[in-house]
Amino acid sequence: MAKLYFRYGAMNSGKSTALLQAAYNYEERGQVVLLAKPEIDTKGADQIESRLGVTRRVDFLIQPGDDVRELFARERERVRRTESEGLFDSDRTADVACLLIDEAQFLSRTQVDELFRVAVEGGVPVMAYGIRTDFQTEAFPGSRRLLEVAHTLEELKTICRCGRKAMFNGRKLGGEFVFDGDQVAIDAASAAVRDERFVTYESLCGTCYLEESGGRLGPDRR
Repeated sequence: MAKLYFRYGAMNSGKSTALLQAAYNYEERGQVVLLAKPEIDTKGADQIESRLGVTRRVDFLIQPGDDVRELFARERERVRRTESEGLFDSDRTADVACLLIDEAQFLSRTQVDELFRVAVEGGVPVMAYGIRTDFQTEAFPGSRRLLEVAHTLEELKTICRCGRKAMFNGRKLGGEFVFDGDQVAIDAASAAVRDERFVTYESLCGTCYLEESGGRLGPDRR
C-alpha cells in the first residue's frame, strides 16, 4: 500500500531541498514524479525555491477549495498519455511514481484527507513537506491534519543561533521580532529585494523563543 509521508521542520531545515532531491532520485531511475504546492505560497510564484538556490517549476498549483484528488487525477492522466507514447513495450503503462507537495502547512484539512486518499486509494506515494507551527507556536491546519493521518512522520532538523535544535519560527518585521499578526505572511528571505517592508523568519530553539517573546508562548488571547 502506498503511504502519505509528512516531512516537517522549522524554517531553514532544508525541506524544499529535500523535496527536490527526492524528485531527482526518482527521475534518475527513469520514474515520473509530480510536484505541487499551494498557490498561497507566492514566494517563487509557480516554482519550488530552495534556499540553496535550486528551483523547479511545479506541475500544478493548489488553490483554496481545490479538490486535490481531481487535480492529481488530471495530471496523472496527462502523464499516462504522454509518457506511454514513448514506450515500445505495449504491455507497459507509464504512471506517476510519487506526488511531492511543498509548503503543505497551507493546505486545508480536507485537502490533506484528499492526499491520504491519493496514496491509499490511488496507490501513489505522497510526500508532503512543511512546517508544523506558525510564529505564535500554533499548528497550521494542514500540518495538524498531516500529523493526525500521515503514515510516516519525519522531522528535518536545523539549529538555532545558539547551537541548540530549532523548534519554532520567529517572525521579524524590519529586523525586529513580532508576535502578533495574521498566521500567514510569506517570507522574503529569498526575494531579490530585502528591506524593512518585508517579513522574514528566524528558526529558534525554545529558550531563545521565550527570551525574544518575553516568556510568551502562543497567541495572546486576552
